[in-house]
Amino acid sequence: MTKEHKRRILAFILPPLLYVLIRIIYLTVKKRFHLPASIPTSPIMVAFWHGKLLLAPFIYKKLRKDVKIGVIISDHFDGEIIAKTMDYFHFETIRGSSSKGGIKALKESFRKIGEGYDIAITPDGPRGPFQSIADGIVSISQKKELKVVAFNYTASRYWELKSWDKFMIPKPFSTMDFYASEPFSIADLEKEAAKEKIREKLNENV
Repeated sequence: MTKEHKRRILAFILPPLLYVLIRIIYLTVKKRFHLPASIPTSPIMVAFWHGKLLLAPFIYKKLRKDVKIGVIISDHFDGEIIAKTMDYFHFETIRGSSSKGGIKALKESFRKIGEGYDIAITPDGPRGPFQSIADGIVSISQKKELKVVAFNYTASRYWELKSWDKFMIPKPFSTMDFYASEPFSIADLEKEAAKEKIREKLNENV
């Protein structure tokens, strides 16, 4: 069996299994949501760390009654698994990252924003370093004048993978706090100052 054949099988089998696992975790934990007072009706930029990707979709579904979002996901194989898993949440995906397909992802993001979509991104993905901020989130937010909403969550009990992103898997029956920041603007900030503001907001409640 070739490597490509194995990957096709995994891409078919893993996403529904991951979705079921995510749902089981979410349904069994005690949930506390900390949400902004209001969200613009116009498109927003959603940001969350790569290591806190697992349950981030549930924060978005608390913010928006109508799901209309494009999630930027890498063109790598692990991105394929994530993209197919996002399909179960009825999230659309935009393939590309700073390391591969960045221009394509940027153009597709602009198109989606024009159609009224929110855009979600892990600013430190897909390869890190840990909690770094790549240029993409700043470029999209500033060029399209989108406010940013930072997502995060904590769990009283969890597993932490020994991966570059310290990927966190909350344990069933733990207590979880889900956070979404007040929408904030980075429109008038220089690139490095904008990155620092995003980093601060992402780590505000940790």
